[in-house]
Amino acid sequence: MQNRFLDLLQTRPWLLADGATGTNLFAAGLMSGDAPELWNVDPENEDKIYTLNKSFVDAGSDIVLTNSFGGNRYRLKLHNAQDRVAELNLAAARLARRAADSADRTVVVAGSIGPTGEIMEPVGSLSQEAATQAFAEQAAALAEGGADVLWIETISSVEELSAAVEGAGRSGLPVVCTLSFDTNGRTMMGVTPAAVAQLMATLSPRPAAYGANCGTGASELVTALLSMKEAAAPDDVLIAKSNCGIPRYEDGQIVYSGTPELMADYARLALDAGARIIGGCCGTTPEHVRAMRASLESYSGGDKPSLEAIVSRLGEISAGSAALGGGKPLGERPERGGRRRRENRRSAATQTPDDGGSAF
Repeated sequence: MQNRFLDLLQTRPWLLADGATGTNLFAAGLMSGDAPELWNVDPENEDKIYTLNKSFVDAGSDIVLTNSFGGNRYRLKLHNAQDRVAELNLAAARLARRAADSADRTVVVAGSIGPTGEIMEPVGSLSQEAATQAFAEQAAALAEGGADVLWIETISSVEELSAAVEGAGRSGLPVVCTLSFDTNGRTMMGVTPAAVAQLMATLSPRPAAYGANCGTGASELVTALLSMKEAAAPDDVLIAKSNCGIPRYEDGQIVYSGTPELMADYARLALDAGARIIGGCCGTTPEHVRAMRASLESYSGGDKPSLEAIVSRLGEISAGSAALGGGKPLGERPERGGRRRRENRRSAATQTPDDGGSAF
């Protein structure tokens, strides 16, 4: 059986994913603390979801993610919607499918699956079996709604990633996954980019692609990608989906520092660092995606970027990330750079009701 996602991977040197969901929905009226997934079936707001999906299609995205990042029963329980998993995810996929099919080219619908927000056993109370069932429930609805691939993102622990991949894999669709790395070059649960690459061979089903999303800016993500590429198998397909620069408060709102020009440069560096699927995460608008598309289409590729080149073009790299990326700390002194990014990270967390990832 043919699959749009796998077919594109076989015929294209790179694919452009979309940008942020949550931060763009905040601009459209979503309030902090609200579940964006409920907009999928809200007569007053569901067209805003379709419009956002279509805006990324029109900007040149080859892959659009569904508005379902927090669509598992554990996240929806926070909004007393844990029994609406099938309804909300089915609607999310159908809206994205309609937007994708409006294009005169093949556009892939990726069913976004974020973390449960629970702590897995043995540290926490969520069992592997219960987590797997929750992810399978969400994945089944996304597949029914028209998703081509299931896109697991912003996971931090090996145990939850394993459960998510197994659960999503039960749908029969290809599965991809991305993790988020901090200024120590690790996920919140301590997983390094190199360890992620080595982990892929142990997962069932084996993800069709994997990589990094969200994080603390384009320079940090590209550095993590370098480390991941070193440990990857030759045929592995890597994903880069960075935040649009660094978040900061401005006039009472959180804005991201990344310009379309910076994200266009990031797209080229990500390609040279080994990514075949490139997109944006928090703060990335259709304008940024359009610039990224133009940048990639006019680029024939270059050498693997050095840490110096990443710093020069995208900004400073923290000591932890630089060490894992194979180089010495660059930019300002490590203790200052790391502390400021941690403060930015804490500030950014206050803007959203859920975790990061494409939901924001």
